Amino acid sequence: MPMHIRQLGPGFVGEVSGLDLTRPLPPEDIAAIHAGMDKYAVLIFHGQNFTDEQQLAFTQSLGPLEVAIGTSLRGEHRLASPHFADVSNIDKDGKVFKRDDRRWQFAIGNRLWHSDSSFKTIPAKYSLLHARALPSKGGNTEFADMRQAWDSLDAETQAICEPLVCEHSQLYSRAKLGFTEFTPEERERFKPVLQRLVRIHPSTRRKSIYLSSHAGKIVGWPEPEAKAFLMDLNEMATQREFAYSHKWQVGDLVMWDNRSTMHRARPFPVDEPRDVRRTTLMGEASTMDQAA
Repeated sequence: MPMHIRQLGPGFVGEVSGLDLTRPLPPEDIAAIHAGMDKYAVLIFHGQNFTDEQQLAFTQSLGPLEVAIGTSLRGEHRLASPHFADVSNIDKDGKVFKRDDRRWQFAIGNRLWHSDSSFKTIPAKYSLLHARALPSKGGNTEFADMRQAWDSLDAETQAICEPLVCEHSQLYSRAKLGFTEFTPEERERFKPVLQRLVRIHPSTRRKSIYLSSHAGKIVGWPEPEAKAFLMDLNEMATQREFAYSHKWQVGDLVMWDNRSTMHRARPFPVDEPRDVRRTTLMGEASTMDQAA
């Protein structure tokens, strides 16, 4: 059965059929997936019953993997490979985090609109999230198309955004939720990096507005003005006409391009397990290497 993509979202998001990602794919299918990502920015694959090894193998077939260790407060890694970001609410013993657990409170930051690894000097390319176990309700993931958001800005606002550089850090995103208690080691690990506010996609050459909850300052701007400007941009960019909500099924693999989208997780019952595992492709370069 040949690969087929059906558009689901408002101008982006594609549902893919005809591929079994648990098996090695020929080069033409890999090329078709990349082309689909360039067009839709988010691809959904149902019924992919991955083992960890199969998810890693599929991700590696698309490009080099990003290391996930050190980007959370989980401490001891529950999953065998350092290339997995464990975004579940389960500890290494298989128990659901308590509401007052510091690791869980930090992870609630995933409910804010963000782009994965924007807090790294070279931010992420694709994220691939696979559902292994789901709660009885809630837990959707919402996506917003930053290409359409950019296109919707008036020329004056685009001109203001073009030269701007932001500081990104998980310290900023967690502070928005009142999580401010970090050790000196954590503050050093999460120290801010610089990212351009406007990105140019290396394949399509489309511009997008590079927003994330991790963006806390604009270089050269007073902090109150910078925060107000970024809040206004986020409100505009995540309105319904640019957004799509994915309701998960066990076995779903959802892949998104962090260069073109933002996403956020939605709440679910805190006493129920949600086991979702993310592999991530490394980006090509810092946004600061892009011409202003």
